[in-house]
Amino acid sequence: MYNFSVKPFLAATLLLAGVQVGFAQDYLVNSLKNNQSANSAESFKFTDVINIENTPVKNQGSSGTCWSYSANSFLESEMIRMGKQPVEISQVYTARNAYVEKGKNYVKMHGAITLGDGGALHDVINMYRKYGALPQSVYTGLNYGTSNNKFAEMQAMAQGVLEAAVKNPNGELSPNWVKAYTAVLDSYLGEVPQSFDYKGKKYTPQSFAKEVVGINPDDYVEISSFKEYPYYSKFVLMVPDNWSLDMVYNVKMNDLTAIIDNALKNGYTVGWAGDVSEKGFSWKNGVAYIPAKNFADMTAEEKENIFKGPQPEMEITEDMRQAAFDNYQTQDDHGMHIVGLTKDQNGKEYYIIKNSWGASNDYKGYMYMSKNFVKFKTTAILLNKGGLPKELAKKMDIK
Repeated sequence: MYNFSVKPFLAATLLLAGVQVGFAQDYLVNSLKNNQSANSAESFKFTDVINIENTPVKNQGSSGTCWSYSANSFLESEMIRMGKQPVEISQVYTARNAYVEKGKNYVKMHGAITLGDGGALHDVINMYRKYGALPQSVYTGLNYGTSNNKFAEMQAMAQGVLEAAVKNPNGELSPNWVKAYTAVLDSYLGEVPQSFDYKGKKYTPQSFAKEVVGINPDDYVEISSFKEYPYYSKFVLMVPDNWSLDMVYNVKMNDLTAIIDNALKNGYTVGWAGDVSEKGFSWKNGVAYIPAKNFADMTAEEKENIFKGPQPEMEITEDMRQAAFDNYQTQDDHGMHIVGLTKDQNGKEYYIIKNSWGASNDYKGYMYMSKNFVKFKTTAILLNKGGLPKELAKKMDIK
């Protein structure tokens, strides 16, 4: 895990070494899995308040595709909420289409925009709208002998094609660079089927999205909170993985948790994106909170006990939230799926979070995140607009 002072240094070092810093890359995942305190499951006593049905936990493997896993998990829960039989949506098909669009943007921007595995929650909605969807059973993305995603070589090869296109050695770009770039992706992930059979019926990706998944992409909104922008209007979320420069709605900090609470109480789950590099985030122990005392100021005993039962939390302000974002202390590290609400033995509320790192922690792939952590470290949330409180929807002119 990273403290505030080393995090920008690590990012810069990795970039200089030719490694794209994406959403939940391997270095971050491994740190969060391995560098943790002793088991804390016996000292936290959680009692569920709301637990909305969701599909089984997945594993994104060695890829920075948490944004696709989390937002597609969210769509699967939307299918359940709508009374449909959920199907595992191919996360890699979504990612593959985003890589195609990202590559086009990269060339248009002369290489001055983010590449790599990373993405944003809205990418899943955007790719669903343009490309439809495939079931995981039809498009696994495992086209080269691995049992889990392993994208580093593919990304390096694909980046080489894009950089060659940007350098433009002929002085004029031909359309063949797109074919060459797409061919690299398809050689690793597999070619996209034009049609396929599913449960005895033939579909295209577009007809599968419409007839089986059945969501309306216009029903979903993405929301953030930064005091530098006017509240209840839209702004471009300035994080590296917003390669498409999408706009999100801006609300006050406390509105974030009010929106999530309202959604959960009305049966809607929520996609979550934010920073997970804090000392108060422990994947192994399955808990995330903001300690009342800075980790660097803690005694050795306090550090050892940081996840041994509920601890006092720091109160978060909008000024703190904005400063942490401006100083790179809050970054778009990871995407997960909020599926419920729980209370610890002291009555404090936490959100139930579904992750995509497999059932590899004390809670078999889930964790508990305090509301203060969400207020401080969220970069964006994604939800069905039906989950918005009516007064906030009216302020944002969302109908």
